[in-house]
Amino acid sequence: MDLRQLFATNLRRLRHAKGMSQDELAFEAEMSRSYLSQLEKGKFHVSLKVLGRLADALEAAPVEFLKPPEV
Repeated sequence: MDLRQLFATNLRRLRHAKGMSQDELAFEAEMSRSYLSQLEKGKFHVSLKVLGRLADALEAAPVEFLKPPEV
């Protein structure tokens, strides 16, 4: 799994764990829902600025977005 896909998987996991919809997270992180959707699909690279906004909105440490899945 490449880093972009790992980020996408963890973003989706963290959002679901918080019980947030894409619309809610997009609003909290100050981005469009369509951009968030593309991030969750692994279509775009994320900037550090956007990573920080997502981490704040999800109350998660930025490192959580790059943790490998537990097996």
